[in-house]
Amino acid sequence: MNMNFETLLLHTEKQICTITINRPDKLNALNDTVLSELEMAIDHLQDDQETRGIIITGSGEKAFVAGADISELASLNGQSAKVASERGQRVFSKFEQSTKPVIAVVNGYALGGGTELALAAHIRIASEKAVFGLPEVSLGLIPGYGGTQRLTRLTGKGKAMEFILTGRMIKADEAHQNGIVNQVYASAEDAMSAAKEMLYTMFRHAPLALSAAIKSVNASEVNSETGFEAEAAAFGSLCETSDFKEGTGAFLEKRKPVFKGI
Repeated sequence: MNMNFETLLLHTEKQICTITINRPDKLNALNDTVLSELEMAIDHLQDDQETRGIIITGSGEKAFVAGADISELASLNGQSAKVASERGQRVFSKFEQSTKPVIAVVNGYALGGGTELALAAHIRIASEKAVFGLPEVSLGLIPGYGGTQRLTRLTGKGKAMEFILTGRMIKADEAHQNGIVNQVYASAEDAMSAAKEMLYTMFRHAPLALSAAIKSVNASEVNSETGFEAEAAAFGSLCETSDFKEGTGAFLEKRKPVFKGI
């Protein structure tokens, strides 16, 4: 990938692109440049033929993303803050709506916008050192990049209220117990290996089916009727694909399928 970033490192290997937020001296805090580059990266990867899955993580040993850049937040007024919130929501929604699976590997502090970014991934895998939190109320704010919505969907209203209103930080095990994290591993290296293995498992399946599954699951968050409609439409369209014919044919012929994404 021939894209030069100031705050991100992108590395593609075996059809997995790893996006690393690279501001370790600032605990990978989100600022205007990081958001702009995250948007550029996810837009590019949707059309990148070499990439079938995406991992997002943070550099260094301390943090995934330790929140937003407070110096930038402090300069906001009512109108500029609303615009900033809508922008953050738009960028993070692009990860959530990615046609390719996105896994967040949370290797340390994921606070404020860091938790919100992780929540926008399809799956979250954490190391035991991971710490999650939405402490915005301590700044006189609320989570503004989708955190109030996505946390509620994952944990239920009661737990979301507890975590957001207290602003307290929770460790990886508690996050796992409350459905925020899918898996927890002893180290960041183990978490990264597990994320790659999970993506390799996905890669054995039809690419169009993976994309349709992501879209259909996301549609369930609008309302149940919309979700069922999206599921039926996707189910129907997939039956017209070559991959469907290959998958069913391979099953009946007792051989491994060879999917081509068509």
